[in-house]
Amino acid sequence: MKLINTVLILPFVIIISISCTSNNAQVVTPVAVKHDTVIRKLKDTIAITAVGDIMLGSAFPTKTNLPPDDAVNSFQAVDSLLKGDIVFGNLEGCFLNSGSSNKCNGINPNNCYAFRMPERYAGIYKKAGFNMLSIANNHVGDFDARGRKNTARILDSLQIHYAGQVNKPFEVFEKDSIKYGFCAFAPNENTVSINKVDSAKALVARLKTMADIVIVSFHGGGEGAHFEHVTRKNEIFYKENRGNVYAFAHAVIDAGADVVLGHGPHVTRAVEVYKNKFIAYSLGNFCTYGMFSLKGNNGIAPLLQLKINAKGDFLYANVVSIQQDKINRLTVDDNHRAFKRIKELTDLDFIGHQLKFEDNKISLKD
Repeated sequence: MKLINTVLILPFVIIISISCTSNNAQVVTPVAVKHDTVIRKLKDTIAITAVGDIMLGSAFPTKTNLPPDDAVNSFQAVDSLLKGDIVFGNLEGCFLNSGSSNKCNGINPNNCYAFRMPERYAGIYKKAGFNMLSIANNHVGDFDARGRKNTARILDSLQIHYAGQVNKPFEVFEKDSIKYGFCAFAPNENTVSINKVDSAKALVARLKTMADIVIVSFHGGGEGAHFEHVTRKNEIFYKENRGNVYAFAHAVIDAGADVVLGHGPHVTRAVEVYKNKFIAYSLGNFCTYGMFSLKGNNGIAPLLQLKINAKGDFLYANVVSIQQDKINRLTVDDNHRAFKRIKELTDLDFIGHQLKFEDNKISLKD
């Protein structure tokens, strides 16, 4: 069924008609002439390609942490797949050419997880097709305000949409006549908090009045192979409250979100459809060079090709399974392990769900 939004263009043009009566009194009669109605037709199907964490190589503490090809071939294996109205990922680090990180004070820098990608790497994201990135996570701020501001400057220059820091909680933009509202949340300093659910709901509700489709991203949950499950509780990791991602996702959909895309645990998690809206609870490590653990399930992730209708309702999603290792880096996984793991986890964490997993496709049961 096609959805058409019709917008009437106002004000009217007022034509003044003056006539005379028999007693010479003038009667002024306003005549309204309406402009032509402008019809804005929304697309029947919107394509959203979404992946998880991306960090192409850090020049800190030394340039030996950069890939040998200077990252130019980072997405080579999936170049043809990073297509869609929206191509989304989580920017796990900042763009900055120099400087040290305060988080490494008193720590051997070689054992400190602080990521700054060379500024030239931003163009690799753009060339690959990414047009929307989350900057709500614990690594965009690794180099404090300088790193955050420089990252924002570069993303603005490349016209890549982004959100998630307290000074940039959301963005509204238009593409192919669709107005998108995008906001992102995390439990980290200088990010829009995943733990302030009422504030998150208010922001999403506001965006819903401004946009056709509202997309919410969150960086939440514990990290690693022991945190594959959606617990429906606050997840505490290194004494930090990483949020109740289940309650958060449901709350923002109740407030008007159409799609919820999660990341942060560095492993793939279950998916859910709630009130006809799609939730990915974690999209895992997608393209992460250097100090990231890629052992076991940390080395597999989905490339999600999501289709929604003009009302934001879930239609289906194709899942391309990818894998990473220290030698071959990012490649397509012909064994489809990420898809299989999503199915396993969804069956375990959402018993009685109404999703069908078949031929690397997620759809609603008939």
